[in-house]
Amino acid sequence: MPQLIAVMGVSGSGKTTVGAALAQRLRVPFGDADDFHPQVNIDKMAAGIPLDDADRAPWLAEIGTWLATHAATGGVVSCSALKREYRDRLRAAAPATRFVHLAGDQGVVRSRVARRPGHFMPASLVATQYAALEPLDPDEHGIAIDLDQPVDSIVEAYLHAAVEEL
Repeated sequence: MPQLIAVMGVSGSGKTTVGAALAQRLRVPFGDADDFHPQVNIDKMAAGIPLDDADRAPWLAEIGTWLATHAATGGVVSCSALKREYRDRLRAAAPATRFVHLAGDQGVVRSRVARRPGHFMPASLVATQYAALEPLDPDEHGIAIDLDQPVDSIVEAYLHAAVEEL
């Protein structure tokens, strides 16, 4: 059965890197949520202004459409999906979506974001993302994995957990 996975977490948690590695390992397409943002959202974040729910609505709709389009064949998408409400929207579009929450220390993430050249998300917004973050609830289909480890270890941890679920 094809897997539909959303790698979630705050900016700088490694969603894109882990998502791309997981997609490659599973031999399915990868979608980077940053590519779904309208320019107005990118400009807002680049100016140090956090996005609100209204800003995220069309972005989440696009990601949900991407997931639904790949439901039959499988796919991995990176998406912050910080709030339960956002994950519910993605699940409404693609009910089989599993979440991989890259969770970890805010200091580690802030350091990563500060060292990331050319990205629109400034380190000053990391705290706002942690403030908005609602970790996976027990009834949500997914797993939290410590972000402060090698990418291959994260991928293996997910694959091991997925096999145990089956």
